[in-house]
Amino acid sequence: MSMKTIIITGANSGIGKAAATLLAKENHRIVMFCRTKTSAAKAQREIIKKTSNENIHLIICDLESQQSIKKAVEKFESNFDKLDVLINNAGINLFKRQETEEGYEKVFATNHLGPFLLTNLLLDTLKKNGSGRIINVASAAQAPIDFDDLMSEKSYRPMKVYSKSKIANIMFTYELADIVKNDGILVNSIHPGLIRTNLTRDMNIVFKGLFLLVKPFLKSPKKGAKTLVYLATSPEVKNITGKYFVDGKEKRSRRESYNEADIKKLWEISSELTHLNV
Repeated sequence: MSMKTIIITGANSGIGKAAATLLAKENHRIVMFCRTKTSAAKAQREIIKKTSNENIHLIICDLESQQSIKKAVEKFESNFDKLDVLINNAGINLFKRQETEEGYEKVFATNHLGPFLLTNLLLDTLKKNGSGRIINVASAAQAPIDFDDLMSEKSYRPMKVYSKSKIANIMFTYELADIVKNDGILVNSIHPGLIRTNLTRDMNIVFKGLFLLVKPFLKSPKKGAKTLVYLATSPEVKNITGKYFVDGKEKRSRRESYNEADIKKLWEISSELTHLNV
């Protein structure tokens, strides 16, 4: 297998780190896009030590900040001449509503708008190879998008807000797959399963307590990362695009995620909010 250049967001922990480690063992070049330098640099050292692969790089990228995303893309493109795989893995969940510096609800901004912008900015680089792959980490937690309250100003329920951002990942996948279908780029989304991750780091003590109760029954990050690695490198999926995967198999996502009008509306609004057409 030839060496691929692979960007993984949130590669400093959880399934992002596990996927980075597994792919590094296959001698691919890994570029970690992470928001916190200290924890990311530590993870980078650990991956290098565990895999004996020195080709592990770090770029700071905070997905809630559009300026940070643009700077990260500029840094990547000035240091690397190709991109084979983009894994949009990073995500957050918050107990209380917060806003980004740009005034957007933070979960939706980080989980959807950030990956949306990052992916679109990297599309031309991905197209150069004629065989790029994009994997969006979604979830089985999916809730219909309320376009009248996209930023959850009227009502903020943590799991609903998170689930709304995850169905947005899936709808983004379906539309993007259609847009780039003639460019040789495969776009798929996955539900990695219930994973022992630090997604609860920003949740309150009640949610953290519930998480600790079910933690023994959750998948390890390594097991959860297997579908990511499969979609990133396997020749078995070289002709599969615009699909939603669970445990390495194609599944149906929630019914609302297939609504063509809503898919296109989400794309248009996301383009406006990220100033893609400016």
